[in-house]
Amino acid sequence: MSADPEAREEGGATMSEVPRPVSRPLSAVLAEADAKLRRGDSAAGRVWATGFRPLDAYLSGGLRSGELTLVGGPQGFGKTTFVLQVLRNVVERGGHGLYLSYEHDHHTVLERLIALEAGLILGAAAVTQRRIREALEALDGRDGTLAQRLADSPAGPEAVAKVESYADRLFFHRANSTQTDVAAVRDQMHQVAEASGDVPFVVVDYLQKVAVPGGSDREEERVTVVVEGLKDLSLDAKVPIVAIVAAERSGLVVGKRLRVHDLRGSTALAYEPDVILLLNDKYDVVARHHLVYDLGNADRFRSWAVLTIEKNRSGLDRIDLEFRKLFDQSRFDTDGQTVSEQLVDERVFLQ
Repeated sequence: MSADPEAREEGGATMSEVPRPVSRPLSAVLAEADAKLRRGDSAAGRVWATGFRPLDAYLSGGLRSGELTLVGGPQGFGKTTFVLQVLRNVVERGGHGLYLSYEHDHHTVLERLIALEAGLILGAAAVTQRRIREALEALDGRDGTLAQRLADSPAGPEAVAKVESYADRLFFHRANSTQTDVAAVRDQMHQVAEASGDVPFVVVDYLQKVAVPGGSDREEERVTVVVEGLKDLSLDAKVPIVAIVAAERSGLVVGKRLRVHDLRGSTALAYEPDVILLLNDKYDVVARHHLVYDLGNADRFRSWAVLTIEKNRSGLDRIDLEFRKLFDQSRFDTDGQTVSEQLVDERVFLQ
């Protein structure tokens, strides 16, 4: 298992060693819990911190083993940036991660992670994601390795070195919407577990593209199969699974706040997951009077994303947090806070 104490399961079992489910008397469960507690071990599921401080506080430490988390938001608003940053935080602490992408190639993810690390090292003065892309595509008129091409870029070589420090623990799979189904996700988890000795923290980007061979033509029925399958998989593997979910067109209207019922597909999206996190642009969802009486707020609000804990089976929900967007560095500022302004579900959009 991983060296990450937050992600270890007692006994160090990998996925291939997890026994098939059997019925057990509650007395056996209680005896097992007492035995672990006498050894000073946790008798409950483990917790993987997201690294977003106020979010972890409201989630009582982070995401839990056996739980399915959905992340929704408008198109192009940072869902992938958010989940990649969470995944990075898991592996940086010593855990293992698996990112299955139906939309992005490996080099795009590498580019984003290097930009993220550079931003963490040097802040706003760090090398931009655009410059990193030029180096990766060998369009910068330079020679040598990626670190050598970024030698005179602020925090460039240091960011490459940081990514290298956890690169062996972060696995990527370029998923296919016609072939990569829930069984394939399970297979990839097995492969990572066998290669690393650790069952990985899993990110699926995104849920509506997970294949359902021989499934219905109706998206609602396909999504039901996928979300139920991912939930079962998280329980069987005893790890968190995080899946990005797309929104309906009706939920992408400017000035309208995205809610659970705006997610594309099945009502199962509201019932099956343990945690639902929704991203919205603060400028779009803040109440009108915050703009009317202080026009300077408009530019400030555009720099922030509102992350709402819409559902939290293990604790508080309907909590609105805000995080500064640093998309030039492919990241959010993890030191967010609760939203102090009034938010609304819909309002007239102001220029």
